[in-house]
Amino acid sequence: MTVQSNIADEVARYLRTGETDPHRAAWSGGGFMERANRAHEDLRGELVREVRRRAGRLTHGPLLQADSVALTRAKVEPMVRGLFPRVEQDVVLTTLEQSVVFITSGNIESLLLGDGFDSLAWTLASLYQASLGAEPLGGDAPRLVGLSEETTCYVSPEYFTEEDPFADFIVHEAAHIFHNCKRVTAGLSETRTKEWLLNIDYRKRETFAYSCEAYARVLERAKTPADRRALAKEYGSAVRISEERVDPAEVASIVAEAAAARNGWKVLLARCAPPGRPRLGPGQQGHGLAP
Repeated sequence: MTVQSNIADEVARYLRTGETDPHRAAWSGGGFMERANRAHEDLRGELVREVRRRAGRLTHGPLLQADSVALTRAKVEPMVRGLFPRVEQDVVLTTLEQSVVFITSGNIESLLLGDGFDSLAWTLASLYQASLGAEPLGGDAPRLVGLSEETTCYVSPEYFTEEDPFADFIVHEAAHIFHNCKRVTAGLSETRTKEWLLNIDYRKRETFAYSCEAYARVLERAKTPADRRALAKEYGSAVRISEERVDPAEVASIVAEAAAARNGWKVLLARCAPPGRPRLGPGQQGHGLAP
C-alpha cells in the first residue's frame, strides 16, 4: 500500500469517526513534528472541505443580535454571585464572560483549522452540521447544542431556538468550567485545598451542570419564593435528561431543595461536593444571595 493510500485511509477514517492515529504513522517526514504538521494540514483541510460540501447552500437564520460577552455575563452572573465570595466574583465573571463561542458559518473554518485536538474539531464540525440540518459526518456523530473544553464553551446557534423552558446551555457549559479551570488560571490565589475554581465530585459533574442549568432558569422565571418552588416542582414532573451518567430524579431533588433555600446555589454545590465534605445544615448560608 502506498503512502498516499495510507493517508487517504486515515483521512477517510477521521471524517467518518473523528478518530486519528496519534503517531501519524501514515505520513512521512524527518521527525514527529514534521509528520504532525502534515497530518494536521491534510486532516483539518479535508474536514473543512467536507463540511462545506455537506452544508452546501444551507445557512443559519438571523442570530440574536446581542453582544455575546454581555449575554454570557447576564446568564452566568447569578450563578457566580451565589457560589463565590464577593472578593472573587468579578474575577470569575471576567473568566466566564469571555468563555462562550457561538459556532457559525463566520467562524467554523477557523475553529476547525485551529490547534485543538482532532476529536474536538470533528465534534465541532458535527455540531455545526446538526445546527444547519445538514448530513452528519458519521453515524456516531453526537447530537449536541453545546460543549466545553477547558475554559471555552462552544455553543450552537440552536441555543436561540431551544423550546425547553428549563434549558440553558450557556449556564450548563459554564458550570463545567468551574471544575476545568484552576484558580491560578483565572487569577485567584491557590491553597492546599483549593486548586480548582470549585471542588466538584468527579462523578457529579454532569449532575452539577444540569442542576445549575435548571435552577438558573427557575430563578430567571420566578418573581417570588413561591414561584421558585412551583417551577422546581414543574421541572421535576417530567424527565428532561437523557444523559446516562445523570439520575434525573436526583437533579430534580437538588433543584427542589435549592428553590426552597435562601441561597440555592450553595445547595447545588453541597449536593455535588466530593465525599467527606460537610453539607450545609438547615439555615446555614454560604457567600452571596440568590436573586
